[in-house]
Amino acid sequence: MRQFALAVILIVTAFFVAPQAQAQEEPIRTAIQGQIDAFLADDFVRAFTYAAPNIKTIFGTAENFGAMVTQGYPMVHRPADVRMLELREVAGNLWQRVMITDQQGRTHMLDYQMIETSDGWQINGVQLLPGVGIGA
Repeated sequence: MRQFALAVILIVTAFFVAPQAQAQEEPIRTAIQGQIDAFLADDFVRAFTYAAPNIKTIFGTAENFGAMVTQGYPMVHRPADVRMLELREVAGNLWQRVMITDQQGRTHMLDYQMIETSDGWQINGVQLLPGVGIGA
């Protein structure tokens, strides 16, 4: 009986928690893709609007931000392919895993930390994960 009750609790929890995560998933993915689309158009002003307030404070201007991305994250500036993978919560923070294939066919895994602001979901940081870079 105890196992049955535990199973019911897990099913009910999954029923209510999963839709919440799914509800966040689409706007988060839309924000990341919107920034990538802006980079593809060299529209750094629009790309900068997807950055969280602390990122805006660090870089100050869209031009500084764009220079950082083109120099430090060329795979994000000019991706050949972008695939959204899992959205995870780690220590209370939401992280969207993104697989990017660059123009040379190399695969890169990135984690985007997302925060919800009054302007919607914004990118609070990006981590390039080590050890992928394998071409197909």
